[in-house]
Amino acid sequence: MADEKPTPAERAASLRRQIEYHNHRYYVLDDPQISDREYDQLLKVLESLEAEHPELVTAYSPTQRVGAQPQSAFESARHGQPMLSLANAFEADDVEEFDRRLREALGTSAPPGYVAEPKLDGVSINLTYENGHLVRAATRGDGQVGEDITANARTIRSIPLTLLSDEPPPRVEIRGEVVIRRRDFDKLNNQRMAEDERPFANPRNAAAGSLRQLDARVTARRPLTLFAFGIGEGGEQLPRYHFDCLDVLRRWGFRVNERIERVTGAAGCLDYHQRLIDDRDGLDYEVDGAVYKLDDRAAWQQLGATARAPRWALAHKLPAREATTTVERISPSVGRTGVITPVAELSPVEVGGVVVSRATLHNLDEVHRKDVRAGDTVMVRRAGDVIPEVTSVVTDQRPADARPWQMPERCPVCDSDVVRIDDEAAHRCMGGLYCPAQRMGALMHFVSRRAMDIDGLGEKLIEQLVATERVHTVVDLYHLRQADLRGLERMGEKSSHNLIEAIDQSRATTLGRFLYALGISQVGEVTAEGLARHFGDLDALMAADQPTLELVPDVGPVVAESIRRFFEQPHNQAVIEGLRDAGVHWPSPAASSGGEADQPLAGQTFVLTGSLSGLTRDEARSAIEARGGKVTGSVSGNTDYVVVGEDPGSKRDKAESLGVTLLDEAGLRELLER
Repeated sequence: MADEKPTPAERAASLRRQIEYHNHRYYVLDDPQISDREYDQLLKVLESLEAEHPELVTAYSPTQRVGAQPQSAFESARHGQPMLSLANAFEADDVEEFDRRLREALGTSAPPGYVAEPKLDGVSINLTYENGHLVRAATRGDGQVGEDITANARTIRSIPLTLLSDEPPPRVEIRGEVVIRRRDFDKLNNQRMAEDERPFANPRNAAAGSLRQLDARVTARRPLTLFAFGIGEGGEQLPRYHFDCLDVLRRWGFRVNERIERVTGAAGCLDYHQRLIDDRDGLDYEVDGAVYKLDDRAAWQQLGATARAPRWALAHKLPAREATTTVERISPSVGRTGVITPVAELSPVEVGGVVVSRATLHNLDEVHRKDVRAGDTVMVRRAGDVIPEVTSVVTDQRPADARPWQMPERCPVCDSDVVRIDDEAAHRCMGGLYCPAQRMGALMHFVSRRAMDIDGLGEKLIEQLVATERVHTVVDLYHLRQADLRGLERMGEKSSHNLIEAIDQSRATTLGRFLYALGISQVGEVTAEGLARHFGDLDALMAADQPTLELVPDVGPVVAESIRRFFEQPHNQAVIEGLRDAGVHWPSPAASSGGEADQPLAGQTFVLTGSLSGLTRDEARSAIEARGGKVTGSVSGNTDYVVVGEDPGSKRDKAESLGVTLLDEAGLRELLER
């Protein structure tokens, strides 16, 4: 007899098991067994099956992780067992005293067994499961009552919607820490910056903000990871020892930190703490200490808790990477983009195993806020590879003759004006085309694809040209000959010929591209094109005063001041004249002007989000601007169209909320052709 065909319910159950299995392999074990495409295909088959048979849809299906409508507020959620804080230890003596008190309370002289784990710097949450199904997730709150974030927690793939157990407890609380791992944090911030959104300050803030989104769809786009570390209510039937309970959590489908281990006595705890200090820069998550818990859970109730913390656990903070030293002087440092950063020159001091002699003071506002002066005794901090910074001043040790520091009015490198544009914290050198401190940054920007588009002139080659003093300003690029490139790395006969040819071809450009290539602060591609259309002539633009510049659409007082200051600098004027003498040119206003038929999208504003399959975003931008449209980075009530590609960000959601017209790639092509 032929095998019977499985029923829709059986197929759905099988698909759910497969999907959750692969979720667990990917998000918990970091060991995927199928490609993303294969996983997506499984999910699509299940979605289609559930669409045909709505009666098969359950709250715990993988297709239902994201689906809740945005909330207006979070409801309160009381924990079955309190989520207490932990007492803190800062020195080895504190750990030894904790161990002594614990042994005394237990009536034993033998060193107890502890479970040691990294204290992750994230957000603690409490997950409640009934008969193996996730029914509620809550933040820690005040330890007794938190906020109900169930809809958001369901979007985190390392949180199982259903425990991987044939005999789950009737009700159990799982405690864990939600973090954004360092590699995920870097990707998230790169994506946000690519979409003109502000990057997050640090992983913990990003995790906390992501968990408290009223719209679960936003949380779903954030790379959150849960590390389970304990059990609250309902753990009575679990193993006696805490370490064994963590093994149960692993079997149930949770990610448990790989650095958790059993240690013995205070000596074992201190050894673990030192190893964590040695290794923390290489960890993929932020840690701010170690946690020691008595392994024997049977003794927890005997030891009890204070009003705030259990007596059977301790948090041992990692040493602050701070030291005290003296500020010898404060120097202005000019960066590659012209931003001038005050730097504290310090009496050398060891901080976190590294000798530090300089620390950033960020900007003039920070200098004044912290009131750092030459001669001051200060606290200096560093974390990992981050540039050291001054955290505070010991004011009662300040010399009587210490004076507040002021930003210089002239660039210490090229003597151009130093200007602070309104609404900016930074001061900038205005000699961007000439200043030696900005040489690398100016050259890299000038040759980039959206500027002069000189193919083959990458960062490493520019570094060689600058280091060998073959190029001092962008003008020198147009005087290079093949002979000048001999001896440079990867510059053979053919590649040097191709580069010289690419440089020569870049002489013919457009006024908008040229203006963008100059690297004027506050002037991006859209503004550069707007200036080119408005003035039509470079000389007219360079001669314009601030009120005239403010007549250009989208050019306000801040941008106008930056443009005026840039063109006022004699060094910049000399470089621009040198470029024109070298043959850099663009069509005259008469040749480039056109009627309304050439500008069918004039007055219309577009925003691009996500990746397009048939066009690059640059090509889409150029096509829109060629027809008179404007492409901006953020969605507002003035946006006419949002072009949506694959994996769009939050801009799509904002467009929908504002009623802005959405276009897919086909719709954009149709609009451009029409």
